[in-house]
Amino acid sequence: MDRTKIILLSALLLPTFAQAQTNEGNTTNQSFSKAKKIMQKQIYTNTVDMKTIYCGADFNADKYITLPAGFTTDVYKKRVKRWEAEHVVPAENFGRAFSEWRDGAKVCVDSKGKAFKGRKCAEKANKEYRLMQSDLYNLYPAIGAVNAARQNYNYVMLPKTASKNYRSFGSCNMIIDKKDRDAQPPERARGEIARTYMYFESAYPKYKMSRQQRQLMTVWDKQYPVSKWECERAEKIQKIQGNVNPILANRCRNI
Repeated sequence: MDRTKIILLSALLLPTFAQAQTNEGNTTNQSFSKAKKIMQKQIYTNTVDMKTIYCGADFNADKYITLPAGFTTDVYKKRVKRWEAEHVVPAENFGRAFSEWRDGAKVCVDSKGKAFKGRKCAEKANKEYRLMQSDLYNLYPAIGAVNAARQNYNYVMLPKTASKNYRSFGSCNMIIDKKDRDAQPPERARGEIARTYMYFESAYPKYKMSRQQRQLMTVWDKQYPVSKWECERAEKIQKIQGNVNPILANRCRNI
């Protein structure tokens, strides 16, 4: 069986999916700041497609958001005016695989001689981390308040019974479980989320989903099929970033 068939098979079969680490991720851009500018100037350029991933909020070429009718938030109110680049697979969730994030590094010392670690150190000291952090396939526009509230929480299906621990956003059906640190995204985003997780695990050996997370993403991938815009977005990213997303290449064939 040739390499392409192995990649495609890994995206469809749950038992072998985690082991097929054959796709190449981002190798061209190490700058998260540059990636955000590329999103603004080269990816989200058609007004029809200029919508945030979770809430479907419209935004313009200057990143200013028009909030959907009925959207509300009781947190991070200063972060609702412009979209932010959301890591669907959170930077912390793959960043902790790097020793620089966990323990620091010799080069991670500030001007006062104080050592630091975490995201700042991983970004400074490790090229692989910078490439993962800047991968355009994993970056989506989101209302800043929603991005901030989601933090690095895993996606789940929450119980339908309302809880005092749930944080919601009015008409935007994004629900955050503050106690258990989980997030349930709206249906409109679940397919894209699933295929992004599947791509990220296939592209980067440093990142692995839990079995429970992988099962959920497999279900969402089948339940919420790929859209025309998702495929067009992948084509744009491939031209800019240089690597093929095999998860979407397989699913976009008939779109």
